[in-house]
Amino acid sequence: MFSALKNFINELTGEAERPKAFEAADYQLAAAALLVHIASVDGQFDDKEKARIRQLVEARFNLQGDDAAELIDAAQASERDAVDLYRFTSVLKRRLDEDGRRQIIGMLWDMAHADGAVHEFEENVVWRVAELLGVSTRERVELRREFRDAAAPALSGPWSSDKDGGQ
Repeated sequence: MFSALKNFINELTGEAERPKAFEAADYQLAAAALLVHIASVDGQFDDKEKARIRQLVEARFNLQGDDAAELIDAAQASERDAVDLYRFTSVLKRRLDEDGRRQIIGMLWDMAHADGAVHEFEENVVWRVAELLGVSTRERVELRREFRDAAAPALSGPWSSDKDGGQ
């Protein structure tokens, strides 16, 4: 009742909130925020990583131009405000099926490799997100291996230092 009264007063005064294109409960925003987190967790957020986030958002969510930029901007703001990963993983776990959650882990591995090397912080974040999404250790390692094998010619990085034994 109180919220209805508040909305009524806001409408009368012209202070009604404009609807946001990407709401906090949107799985696209949650996934993009995790991509931003992975890209910046090693202390560097370079142009290669920014370009890769845009490519992933455009390809995976079928967004172009201003829509992709708006999602990425909202994801950066959301990631800055977040105190933990659960804020994002809880949305993804509710909204996505098992295959969709595995695809998110694949996107995170893709993002982690964007600068040519996987930092231990990036690996740790993927591990934690996989656990929160219910993606098994075996699947997480398999997804990393699939990405690494498919992208190996395009990437140059020290694979022998991978904690999963480079496999």
